[in-house]
Amino acid sequence: MCQHQPPCPTAESADREAAQPLVHFPEQGWSLLCNGVLLFEDTGELLPDGRVIAPHRPLTAGRITTAA
Repeated sequence: MCQHQPPCPTAESADREAAQPLVHFPEQGWSLLCNGVLLFEDTGELLPDGRVIAPHRPLTAGRITTAA
Protein backbone atom coordinates (compact mmCIF):
# COMPACT_ATOMS: atom_id res chain seq x y z
CA MET A 1 0.00 0.00 0.00
CA CYS A 2 2.76 2.50 0.97
CA GLN A 3 4.76 3.98 -1.91
CA HIS A 4 7.25 5.90 0.30
CA GLN A 5 10.97 5.11 0.42
CA PRO A 6 11.82 3.88 2.94
CA PRO A 7 8.38 2.34 3.41
CA CYS A 8 6.22 3.52 6.29
CA PRO A 9 5.46 1.16 9.19
CA THR A 10 2.68 -1.33 8.50
CA ALA A 11 -0.67 -1.24 10.29
CA GLU A 12 0.52 -4.19 12.41
CA SER A 13 3.71 -2.42 13.56
CA ALA A 14 3.96 -0.91 17.02
CA ASP A 15 5.03 2.40 15.41
CA ARG A 16 2.13 2.44 12.89
CA GLU A 17 1.29 6.08 13.82
CA ALA A 18 4.57 7.17 12.17
CA ALA A 19 3.15 6.45 8.68
CA GLN A 20 2.59 9.44 6.37
CA PRO A 21 -0.94 10.92 6.27
CA LEU A 22 -2.75 10.57 2.95
CA VAL A 23 -5.80 12.56 4.03
CA HIS A 24 -6.00 14.92 7.00
CA PHE A 25 -9.22 16.46 8.33
CA PRO A 26 -8.30 18.36 11.51
CA GLU A 27 -11.75 19.96 11.67
CA GLN A 28 -13.24 16.46 11.91
CA GLY A 29 -10.46 15.10 14.13
CA TRP A 30 -9.01 12.30 11.97
CA SER A 31 -6.34 11.37 9.45
CA LEU A 32 -5.97 8.43 7.07
CA LEU A 33 -2.41 7.13 7.08
CA CYS A 34 -0.76 5.45 4.08
CA ASN A 35 -0.79 2.11 5.93
CA GLY A 36 -4.61 2.19 6.04
CA VAL A 37 -4.91 3.24 9.70
CA LEU A 38 -7.50 5.85 10.64
CA LEU A 39 -5.88 7.94 13.36
CA PHE A 40 -8.15 10.09 15.53
CA GLU A 41 -7.07 13.23 17.37
CA ASP A 42 -7.76 11.56 20.74
CA THR A 43 -5.07 9.00 19.70
CA GLY A 44 -7.61 6.25 19.09
CA GLU A 45 -7.12 4.19 15.93
CA LEU A 46 -9.16 2.07 13.55
CA LEU A 47 -7.00 -0.54 11.82
CA PRO A 48 -7.66 -1.75 8.26
CA ASP A 49 -8.86 -5.14 9.55
CA GLY A 50 -11.53 -3.44 11.71
CA ARG A 51 -9.74 -3.69 15.06
CA VAL A 52 -10.08 -0.69 17.34
CA ILE A 53 -7.17 0.67 19.36
CA ALA A 54 -8.43 2.66 22.33
CA PRO A 55 -7.12 6.19 22.83
CA HIS A 56 -3.77 6.17 24.58
CA ARG A 57 -3.16 9.86 25.20
CA PRO A 58 -0.93 10.35 28.24
CA LEU A 59 -2.42 11.96 31.31
CA THR A 60 -1.74 15.67 31.65
CA ALA A 61 1.51 16.28 33.53
CA GLY A 62 1.08 17.86 36.93
CA ARG A 63 -2.61 17.05 37.15
CA ILE A 64 -3.82 17.30 40.73
CA THR A 65 -6.66 15.16 42.00
CA THR A 66 -8.42 15.95 45.22
CA ALA A 67 -10.45 13.58 47.35
CA ALA A 68 -14.07 14.53 47.92
